[in-house]
Amino acid sequence: MGAPANPTDPLGSTEIDAARQRIASAALRTPLVPSAAAFLKLECLQPSGSYKIRGATNVLRARIERGDRIERIVSASAGNFGQALAAAARDLGLPVTIHVPDHAARVKVEALRGLGAEVREHDFAGWWRIMETRDSGDEGTFFHPVCEREVIAGAATIGAEIVEELPDIEAVLIPIGGGGLASGIAQAVKMKRPACRILAVETETCTPLKAALAAGGPVTVERRASFVDGMGSTRVLDAMWPLLSRLIDDVLVVSIEEVEKAIRALAARHHVIAEGAGAAAVAAAEKAGIDRSVAIVSGGNIDRKELSRILGAA
Repeated sequence: MGAPANPTDPLGSTEIDAARQRIASAALRTPLVPSAAAFLKLECLQPSGSYKIRGATNVLRARIERGDRIERIVSASAGNFGQALAAAARDLGLPVTIHVPDHAARVKVEALRGLGAEVREHDFAGWWRIMETRDSGDEGTFFHPVCEREVIAGAATIGAEIVEELPDIEAVLIPIGGGGLASGIAQAVKMKRPACRILAVETETCTPLKAALAAGGPVTVERRASFVDGMGSTRVLDAMWPLLSRLIDDVLVVSIEEVEKAIRALAARHHVIAEGAGAAAVAAAEKAGIDRSVAIVSGGNIDRKELSRILGAA
């Protein structure tokens, strides 16, 4: 039983193909839908409501294939990765503990508990400490929601699907949280379309990647709380910096108001419900105006009260 390869080493096509096979029975091949500003990759339609089902399913099944002995699963998540991991763990009869930030959308926390997960809440600083150190104080196997090679390979399956359907793609706009989604998609897309631009999207309430690219390395930035809970931290994870600095071509910043407008537009024009992070790339696409681009609608798990408030403000 060997240790997994370094997450920052380049993914190979064989790894991505293996991930596609592992997740085929759990994750959908989501549609690529044309819109006024960009094609929309609707990961919000996944069974768990977000793209996280890809990485969570791949990492757990890959570790079991490898022969790892797993008796209890532990992770940290804003909610979406935790849901996907809890669902996969339940299918295997494994207990799971998920550490969440206390600002996590209640719909995500309720879903975690509904899946049988033990949920432990922390203030953002305490939760982020677990994300940085993997030290939660629990017995069990810790699965990081971002910094696992198999999680990144799971996200790469999205990129593989995109270039199959849109081989002349010019840009992909991707919401940035920990960076696993962007790192995976970028590697798969650039295998087939090296000139394609990978554009990370942050909200103006928190721009750690934009600051890191400007400084030449991770720096700590101010974070203002908002309903957009699936992205934005005070600092780029050091473990992910080598990938992000190599793969991201630019960062686009959108306002909370622009994200809310994108949520309304997705609901009105496409009958699609997106959470804040899921709508951020759509908001950026509206501003960027790039032909043959794809915006990743990463998830749709938004609190009902927030959705009602946003839709009511139309």
